[in-house]
Amino acid sequence: MINVYIDKLKRHYEQYFGISGIVHKIDKGPINKLDPEFFILEFPPNQIHNMYTYCTVGMSLNRWDENLIELFIYAAEKNSLLVDLLCYCASYHRNDAPLNLHHTVNLGQPWLRESLCDHGFISFPYLEKPDYEQIDIDHKTIKCFWYIPITKAERDFKIEFGYDALETIFEEKELNYLSPERASLI
Repeated sequence: MINVYIDKLKRHYEQYFGISGIVHKIDKGPINKLDPEFFILEFPPNQIHNMYTYCTVGMSLNRWDENLIELFIYAAEKNSLLVDLLCYCASYHRNDAPLNLHHTVNLGQPWLRESLCDHGFISFPYLEKPDYEQIDIDHKTIKCFWYIPITKAERDFKIEFGYDALETIFEEKELNYLSPERASLI
């Protein structure tokens, strides 16, 4: 039997990007902490973006609270480490503490290579068209939010001054969200 949540969310992403996504299922790590139907969709550069986009599918499957979210992250190149990163976030969301808009996540390690970014910030999908952000499934509204890799200093700034102040810094200093080598903006 096809899971309506999974099927509709996958179609939502694929219709938006105009191509079929590449399915990534994990076979190690927190697999037993995720729904068996959970996977990550990878979208290579396409008509919407000239970069890779990795999206969770099923992160909020079978949740009944207000934290009905799915995450996506951008990348300059194909990288399976981003599948692991999103799986980690989905496991945390399902088993430890629910994630939502403007939350931060401590990864405990760089998001890619030797990056200073070892945290993540959950933001509105500012680079997407309005119809991307949400999808209604079975009388529930699922939000698709942007996972932005950030530094500990940026996370601390957000905690002290609020998410609006952090997003203002990102805009003013033109955050390079694709670069693992970027310096902290704080």
